[in-house]
Amino acid sequence: MNELRLLQRIAQGDFDEVWLFGAPGLGFYESRMAGRGAFWCNAPACENTDVCRKRFVLMGFSYERGVGEMLEDLGHRAESVLDYRWRNVPGEANLWKVFSRYDQIAPGQAEVGMMHWAPNSVRDYDWGNGRPVSTRADDWLNFPNLTGEVKTLNCSAWGNGDIRAHHQWWFKRLPKVPGRTNGVANNWWRYVIDVNDPELDAA
Repeated sequence: MNELRLLQRIAQGDFDEVWLFGAPGLGFYESRMAGRGAFWCNAPACENTDVCRKRFVLMGFSYERGVGEMLEDLGHRAESVLDYRWRNVPGEANLWKVFSRYDQIAPGQAEVGMMHWAPNSVRDYDWGNGRPVSTRADDWLNFPNLTGEVKTLNCSAWGNGDIRAHHQWWFKRLPKVPGRTNGVANNWWRYVIDVNDPELDAA
């Protein structure tokens, strides 16, 4: 951070985020936020970075791993940022909490799930589970006009255990359309990508 003058260069607009590639064991977090107002982003906020008036994310990738793992890093960033954006929206109005449900924690109410959890997963990274599950995952392709349609799916829908295929399937369902629902933009990507979006701190 100091050697590359990252805080100063972010503040003056040279770039918006930082990607680090390194070897296994170098201690990178998959994603971590720095700058004034930084919050948990799959890792604790970087300390002593308030001198930078803008928030930014440092993505930590390993060149030992593949594109699937890079997508997972971005997915965990998305989970953290969306948790933060939806933090004050209660109950069923919190569509992020609805989107991220999976059968293991919400039997009979599976939606899209999370990075580690497909709709039918019974443990972390269980993307190759062939067990059929009733899920509304594909209904999110219609957002915000959700119909409640339920389909019976298993891992063949999201890549039969392939990490990259599952994460692409998950990202495809992340809302990205105009308009607003429950006070939150229907394009959730704007929050995931621009961590300085003023709406992130909305009550």
